[in-house]
Amino acid sequence: MPKSAILIKPTIEYRDAYISFYEDWIKSGEDMVPWVIEREPEDFNAMIDFLYAEDTESKISSSDRVPHSTYWLLSEDNLIVGAVNIRHRLNEKLLNQGGHIGYGVRPSERRKGYANIILSNTLELLKDWGHQKVLVVCDKGNIGSEKTILKNGGVMESEFVEENGNIIKRFWIDL
Repeated sequence: MPKSAILIKPTIEYRDAYISFYEDWIKSGEDMVPWVIEREPEDFNAMIDFLYAEDTESKISSSDRVPHSTYWLLSEDNLIVGAVNIRHRLNEKLLNQGGHIGYGVRPSERRKGYANIILSNTLELLKDWGHQKVLVVCDKGNIGSEKTILKNGGVMESEFVEENGNIIKRFWIDL
């Protein structure tokens, strides 16, 4: 089990730790979660700018977008072990299948408690931002994610079937 880890805002200071995180995902061949970590970090400054490009309402230029903030989960060993993308509000698509919080733990650091840390710390952050209730979703069959959501107070409301047939389980958490 991890001794401790904290959410940090992305900065150039953690370039090497982030590159290691990114390469771990690439080597795994898995879908990268949350979606923002799919951005190739070769131009690291541009990638950091991308992460802050839509973090306030005033920066949103399209009606189908919502403001969102990204944080990295930094272990006590100064490894980036996870990332979270927090949607400040929901639109119709996020209400059905994205939720307020998308998070992922790097493949080599799973089953060590980091998912619980990233979700519980994110919930505290959202509570501090004034949210009273948040939606968290996972694919049906993602038992680890479902257990983490339930451990953090998630109450399943319903399932949503995506166009490709994938089933999303939707959980609300009161803060």
